Amino acid sequence: MRILKMEIKRMLKARGTWMLLCLALLCSLLLAYLPTTYCYSTFRDEEGNEVTVKGLKSIAYEKELQKACAGAVTPQRVREAVEAYQACLSKYKVTESYDLPEGVYEQEILPIAPLLHGVKEAFADPDTGMAPGIMELDPAWLEDYFSVCQARIASLMAMEQPDNPSAQRKGVELYRRVSKPFEVYPGMSSTVMDYQNMAGFLVLLLCVAMAAPAFSADYQSGADDILRCTKFGRAPLAMARLAAALLISGAAFLLCALGYILTANSLFGWESTKTSIQMIYSIVTLADMNLGELQWFFAAAGLLSVLASVSFTLFLSSRFKGTVACVAAALVFAIAPTVVCMTMPGALSNWLCSLLPASGTSIQASILYALTDFQFLNFGGMAVWTPYAMIGACILEIPLFSFLTVRTYCRRMGNG
Repeated sequence: MRILKMEIKRMLKARGTWMLLCLALLCSLLLAYLPTTYCYSTFRDEEGNEVTVKGLKSIAYEKELQKACAGAVTPQRVREAVEAYQACLSKYKVTESYDLPEGVYEQEILPIAPLLHGVKEAFADPDTGMAPGIMELDPAWLEDYFSVCQARIASLMAMEQPDNPSAQRKGVELYRRVSKPFEVYPGMSSTVMDYQNMAGFLVLLLCVAMAAPAFSADYQSGADDILRCTKFGRAPLAMARLAAALLISGAAFLLCALGYILTANSLFGWESTKTSIQMIYSIVTLADMNLGELQWFFAAAGLLSVLASVSFTLFLSSRFKGTVACVAAALVFAIAPTVVCMTMPGALSNWLCSLLPASGTSIQASILYALTDFQFLNFGGMAVWTPYAMIGACILEIPLFSFLTVRTYCRRMGNG
C-alpha cells in the first residue's frame, strides 16, 4: 500500500499529469455546453415580426411549445398527432411539411413533432425498407402501433442479418423486452450523446498519453537500473505503478463523465432524460433505456474501455525503451477502431471494433453507436449483440494486459 501511495503521489506531482487532467475536465465541460449553441428557433411575434432565438432561449421556447407532448407515447396520442398533421397539410393543399406557408410549420406541426418521430419508419415496406409519407398512412393503422413496431423489427433484422437466423431471433427478442409505451419529454436530442461520446474519446486519448511513460520513461533515463536493485523493485513496483495509473485514469474519466452529464442535463433540463431512446434514435432501437440511463450506461462502459486501453498502454510501456515511441504506438491503437470502422468490410470491422480496447469510446465505432445499431457477432449458430461483446472484451482485457504488464516488466528486470 505504501508503494502504491508513493506511485500515485509521483504521478500526480508531474506537471504534465495535472495539465492533462485539467484539459480533460475542461474539454468535457465545453463539449457539454456546445450542443446548446446549435439550437435555434424562428417564429413570429404578436405583431407579425420574425423573431429568432438561439441557445438556451431556443431550448426553452421549443420545450414550452411542445410541453403538451410530454408523457407516454400511446397509440391514441400518435394517431391524434398523425390526424392533426394530415389535416394541416390538407388544409393548405400540400403533401410535404416543407411546402407549408411560412410560419405554419412552427405553429401547427412543431408542437406535435415529438409524437410523429418514427411513425414513417414503423410502416416501412418490409421488403425494400422504403418508408411511406405520413399523408399516406391510414390513422386506423395506428391502433396497433406497437404491434407494427414489433413486426418492423422482424423485417429489419431479416434485412440486416439475412444469413443469420440466430441474430434475427435475438434482435426480435431484445425488442420484445423494451418497455412500452415509450415516453417523450422534449428538450434533448441525440447530439447530446454524440458530444458525450466525443468527450469520452478525448479523455481516453489523454489518459493513454498520461500512462504511456509509466515504465518506458525509466528505461530511457536509466532510473530503472537503480529501481531494479531495491527491495520492492520487481513485481511490487510493477503492480503499484500499474494500479496507480489505472486509479488515476479511472478517477479522471469518472470526474469528466460526471461533469459532462451534470452540465448537459442542467442546460437541457433533467426531465428530458426520461425520454425513451426509441424516441430519439430509431423507433425499433433494441436497448431498453431512456436517455438518462443511456448516459450512465455509456459512462460505465466508457470507464471499462479507458481502463482496458490504459492497461494495454502500460503493457506497451513495459516493452518500449523510448517514451516517444510508446506514446505514438498507444495513440495509434487508441484511434485504431475509428480507422477500422471506416476502412474495413462489415464483418471484419465488427469483430475488430468489438475486441479493440479503445472501441468503447471511439469515434464512429463506440458502444453508443453499437447500442443504437443492429449488428451482431455471428459464430457457428450463436449470435452476440456487439455492445455485449464490447463490454465482455474490456472486462477480459483489463486483467489480461495487467498480468502481461507485470510479467513483462519482471522478466525484463530479471534479464537485466
